[in-house]
Amino acid sequence: MLSIGIVGLPNVGKSTIFRALTSAPAEASNYPFCTIDPNIGVVTVPDNRLEALAEIIHPERIIPTAIQFVDIAGLISGAHKGEGLGNQFLANIRECDAVAEVVRFFEDDNVIHVAGGVDPHSDMETISYELALSDLETVEKRLKALQREARNDKKLEPKLQLTQTVAEALAEGKPARAIATTDEQREMLQDLHLLTLKPHIYIANVNEDAVGDTTLSERLGAESEVVPVCAKVEAELAELDDEDAAEYREELGYQESGLSGVIRKGYELLELISYFTAGEKEVRAWTVHKGATAPEGAGVIHTDFQRGFIKADVIDWSKLVDSGSWANARTTGDVRIEGKEYIVNDGDVMLFKFNV
Repeated sequence: MLSIGIVGLPNVGKSTIFRALTSAPAEASNYPFCTIDPNIGVVTVPDNRLEALAEIIHPERIIPTAIQFVDIAGLISGAHKGEGLGNQFLANIRECDAVAEVVRFFEDDNVIHVAGGVDPHSDMETISYELALSDLETVEKRLKALQREARNDKKLEPKLQLTQTVAEALAEGKPARAIATTDEQREMLQDLHLLTLKPHIYIANVNEDAVGDTTLSERLGAESEVVPVCAKVEAELAELDDEDAAEYREELGYQESGLSGVIRKGYELLELISYFTAGEKEVRAWTVHKGATAPEGAGVIHTDFQRGFIKADVIDWSKLVDSGSWANARTTGDVRIEGKEYIVNDGDVMLFKFNV
């Protein structure tokens, strides 16, 4: 399951956004450090293709894929030294696949800002610096062990040199992802679970009239695109049923919900796609990395499927919907038989044949 850790300064709307995204209970009050324990919520990924497939398959159940969000206490300057509460819970998001940083843009005199005023650039610099120094602590511990191990194992020398380079960058407050690395080098660093090496999503918590602002990325100078979200509106939408929420979004002129925007950007950053299985028992979405082969896609369902993979029946979801049934699609020749070298495409509907 894709997991995204949510970070930010206190009172930027972090927990309000978490609550809206996941509809899970989370403390959200007008004072710093309201979130004491990490909040964990699982949310299903919206995908209209599932409903379209279900209309022709008539399954017993529909199962979308899901994402886990982890919300921790707000970080402040000095968090890496134990200031505030956020540093205590950074370990809770080290296993996450990506980090979503909530940056406050909204103005509200009734909601205090821990730094005394709304300044998105300053907030970003604070969080970036604190995450870097927290990672530095982790890297320095590993460096000591690597230096001892490398004396007896010269094969560890490249990893030692890379770790030293990362330590130098972190000491300057730079994120590990700013260092040019190869896929092999990134693999060397995986066991460190560095926060600043993970894909980074910026969630701009804006006033209601700024949700459609397309200049936020340019204004922030962020290294990745920014997802504008109005926490206040998202909290209101979370209280409505699907029909009323859709009508409210239309009134506001929102193209998509904040949840959809965050998930879409997360999938893009992590290079993830969805494929489907569709049968009488269930129509279900599965998440795989771009470039996954058919056996790897099967392995997401069960390792036995990957180990004993023989072939797969494959059709694009839209062609299956247009055909009206698997039987019709086979008659028209739209169902293909693919082998072990096949690369899974986003929107594929797959039926695996395996033997174990």
